[in-house]
Parts: sequence; structure tokens; C-alpha cells
Amino acid sequence: MAEPLRLDVRGLNCPLPVLRAGKALRGMAPGDVLIVEATDPMAAIDIPHFCREQGHRLTAEERDGSILRFAIAKGD
Repeated sequence: MAEPLRLDVRGLNCPLPVLRAGKALRGMAPGDVLIVEATDPMAAIDIPHFCREQGHRLTAEERDGSILRFAIAKGD
């Protein structure tokens, strides 16, 4: 498994964090991990929903002040 890829979408609003995450995941191999950092409060709803809909696994979700951080394992 490769080192996690980091995606900084801080400052971007819905739907851009999900769209950028989707684009990044398309170029990754199944099982690879993408770390997404966002500041849009809607990302707390949108990213988990996106993962469920697209077959990816949300392995971690945390808040550090205004930053939301998600770890997404790419699905098959």
C-alpha cells in the first residue's frame, strides 16, 4: 500500500471538496488512502455520503478546530 495522498480543499465550499476528492480517488488504486482536509462544514455530511454512494471506506474522521480531516480508503 502506498503512502496516503493528501488533498487540501480548505477554503473551498460545497460541492468542490467532494468533486476534488472524487477526482483524486479516480487516479488511485483500490485500498489506497486519501486524506482530505476541508473547512466547509457541509463536508462533514457530504464526504461520508459520497463514500457510501461510491463504495469507498471512510476509515477516520476528525475535527481540529475549523479543519475537518477525513481518511478515505478507495474501494474496488
